[in-house]
Amino acid sequence: MIIDVHGHFTTTPPQVADFRKQQVAEFKRSGQVLRDPPPVSDAEIRTALEANQLRIMNERGIDLTLFSPRAIGMDHHEGNEATNMVWARYCNDLIDRACKMYPDRFVGVCQLPQAPGVKPGKAVMEELERCVKTLGFIGANLNPDPTGGHWADPPLSDKDWWYPLFEKFVELDVPAMIHVSGSCNPHFNAVATHYINGDTTAFVQFLTSDIFKDFPTLKFIIPHGGGAVPYHWGRYRGIALDMGLPPLEEKVLSNVFFDTCVYHQAGIDLLLKVVPQGNILFASETVGAVQGIDPLSGHYFDDTRRYIEASSAANESMRRRIYEENTLGVYPRLRVHPRFCGG
Repeated sequence: MIIDVHGHFTTTPPQVADFRKQQVAEFKRSGQVLRDPPPVSDAEIRTALEANQLRIMNERGIDLTLFSPRAIGMDHHEGNEATNMVWARYCNDLIDRACKMYPDRFVGVCQLPQAPGVKPGKAVMEELERCVKTLGFIGANLNPDPTGGHWADPPLSDKDWWYPLFEKFVELDVPAMIHVSGSCNPHFNAVATHYINGDTTAFVQFLTSDIFKDFPTLKFIIPHGGGAVPYHWGRYRGIALDMGLPPLEEKVLSNVFFDTCVYHQAGIDLLLKVVPQGNILFASETVGAVQGIDPLSGHYFDDTRRYIEASSAANESMRRRIYEENTLGVYPRLRVHPRFCGG
C-alpha cells in the first residue's frame, strides 16, 4: 500500500474561501465574529475531490491520503481565537465529510484554532479532542508561527506556552505535522520561503531543547523534505557536538520524521541518502503549492512517487518502509483504521 501523509483539501468550493475573507473583513471592521459559514453540499465535495485529488491518486497509484484542511488557508495570523475556532471547526468538518464519503481513500488530520499571541489552551485542546475522539482523525497540523512570518510567539521549547498541548498529543496518541500557514511578512513568500523556514526552524528547536527528554513518545513530522535540514545534515550534527548535545541521531530521530514533498529527482536522492530510511514518510502534498509540469522531465513536479521509484538510493525494502511501514509506526491510530485491521 502507498500512503501519502501530506494531503490538503485545496479544492474546496469557492464559498469556503469566500466565508473566510468575509470573516476576516468583519473582524477587522467591527471586532465581531461571523459564526455561520455557508453550506457545502455532498455533490460539491464529490466534484471537488473526484476531479482533483482522487483522480491524481488513481493516476499515480496512491492508495490512501492523510487529509487535512488547506495549509495556507489555516490563516492563523488573521482574526482572533474565537474567529479561528469557527474557521477551524468548519474546515475540519469538511475533512470529516470527505473521509466519510471515501473512507478507503482519506483519513483525517485536523487544523487547530491557533491565534497570534494566544497560548494554545481550551479552544485548541477541545477542537483537537473533538477531531480525534469524535471524528476519528489520527493527527494534527501544528503551526509553530501563528504570527504569519514574524515569529513573535515563544519557541516550541517554551514549557509554559507549548507543553500543555504536547501533553494532549501524547494523551491522545497522535503525532503532529509541523506546518506554518500564510505569511504577512513581505520578506517571506508563504510557500517558497515561509514553509521552508518553518520546517527548518522547528527542527533546530527540537535539536536544541529538551522536548523529547520531557516527552519521549511525542512524534512530529516535518514536511517538505525537512526544509533545509537534509542538505545541511553535517551542519546540524556539528552544531549538536559543539553545544555538547547528544548526537543528532540520538537526540531527535526517535521522534522526528521527514516527508517526501521534494519536487526534483536530485532532492529526493539526497533525502534518501542522508536521512535514515526509518525516518522518511511518503508524501506529495497534491494538489498543493506546485502544480505544473517540469519542462526538463515532462512530468508533474509533485509526482514524488516517480522520483522514489527512480532513485538508485532506494531498494524495494526501503520503498515499502517509506510508502507504508514507517507511517503505520508514526500514526498509531491509523493502525486500527478499518483499512488496516479488517474492520
